[in-house]
Amino acid sequence: MTQGPLTTEAGAPVADNQNSQTAGVGGPVLVQDQSLLEKLAHFNRERIPERIVHARGAGAYGTFTLTRDVSQWTRAKFLSEVGKQTETFLRFSTVAGNLGSADAVRDPRGFALKFYTEEGNYDLVGNNTPVFFIKDAIKFPDFIHTQKRDPYTGSQEADNVWDFWGLSPESTHQVTWLFGDRGIPATLRHMNGYGSHTYQWSNEAGEVFWVKYHFKTDQGIKNLTQDEANKLAGEDPDSHQRDLREAIERGDFPSWTVQVQIMPAAEAATYRFNPFDLTKVWPHADYPPTEIGKLELNRNPENIFAEVEQSIFSPAHFVPGIGPSPDKMLQGRLFAYGDAHRYRVGINADHLPVNRPHATEARTNSRDGYLYDGRHKGAKNYEPNSFGGPAQTDRPLWEATTISGEVATHVAPSHAEDNDFVQAGNLYRLYSEDEKARLIGNLAGFIAKVSRDDIAERAINNFRQADGDFGKRLEAAVQALRG
Repeated sequence: MTQGPLTTEAGAPVADNQNSQTAGVGGPVLVQDQSLLEKLAHFNRERIPERIVHARGAGAYGTFTLTRDVSQWTRAKFLSEVGKQTETFLRFSTVAGNLGSADAVRDPRGFALKFYTEEGNYDLVGNNTPVFFIKDAIKFPDFIHTQKRDPYTGSQEADNVWDFWGLSPESTHQVTWLFGDRGIPATLRHMNGYGSHTYQWSNEAGEVFWVKYHFKTDQGIKNLTQDEANKLAGEDPDSHQRDLREAIERGDFPSWTVQVQIMPAAEAATYRFNPFDLTKVWPHADYPPTEIGKLELNRNPENIFAEVEQSIFSPAHFVPGIGPSPDKMLQGRLFAYGDAHRYRVGINADHLPVNRPHATEARTNSRDGYLYDGRHKGAKNYEPNSFGGPAQTDRPLWEATTISGEVATHVAPSHAEDNDFVQAGNLYRLYSEDEKARLIGNLAGFIAKVSRDDIAERAINNFRQADGDFGKRLEAAVQALRG
């Protein structure tokens, strides 16, 4: 089917797209060849700055179907009626790698989910692990600098990674996850997703609950060993992106069972772990997961750049009945994610088709700026106004949180069983003997690359404090590799 003649960006037909204009046969190219200059200028600007983290990504559209009415806990409309369906867009990613890096690497996977609800877009920004390396956003730039290329060598350096982790014992739990079997998923379809942070739910009566989200893969968990991943990364760097796309193309739609852990707000202060600490989980024996829905991916993007690279997610995108918690990592991300996208894509990034609300209309008084599309036409751009403009609702999206104390740089509050090692030790003891052996081997292979003995010893000591056997076996394995 013909689409008509090729045109310039301004719509004029292009007579010759094979040859540039020259001053005579074989002569120099002319500045008047605006078709040539337009193509070259656009080509030079085809890329926007890649994400500092989560640059390498794949995505797909899908549907969230509610299977349990949870209105007793939240007034969010998309969670109010069994069987209700909400369009979604899910972006998977690795954290540390650049845009052109391989998929099959040992790295957490981003699991960023946009719900296009009738009350606006709700973004849930998580990972494929229920915890993270640090608990305060002020440490995030430093952490990421250790994972990225060293400013002198231009390579990721084991010294930087283990120096930071060794000096940050709170990372021990997440590192135990990362270097275990689930550190390299076989595909994006065969891994779980987690909201990771703690969020607030509030119902119509104003009652408050703290929640954690879990997305359990219906395909089953499948992982790669380090050797398998090394081979696959070299042979097929796009393995995860290709697998996701082809599965959807053949109608093998991947799905996840959605669960939440729910804690009444009154129980948070006396819970044995700080419920807002991103380096900790809530053991399921304390707060059993409740199944609430099904997420299915069933449509591929038409254009990767427009819909995956330019997609934006922010944990500050809430809807009525859902809000933030005092989680210090989440609090930092409420600013950082939106700011990153304003820098990368532009102040009007939310106007792009993949980012704008699909089930409602955004009504704001923001105007102009880069790529503004004039959608507001002649409407007034202030509030309040008497010209029929949008007005405030007088009802906050979430409930107020009571606070007390002095304004200062406080250490996070410690609860009865809080320390940096207890849950890492619990996780290690859950592993089978074969899983432990692979975990030790993965860790030892990386720690052995550091150049200084004190960095290696400090790293090992964190695992020793998590579990004596863990530390003893890791020390022996590192010594064997370091000679």
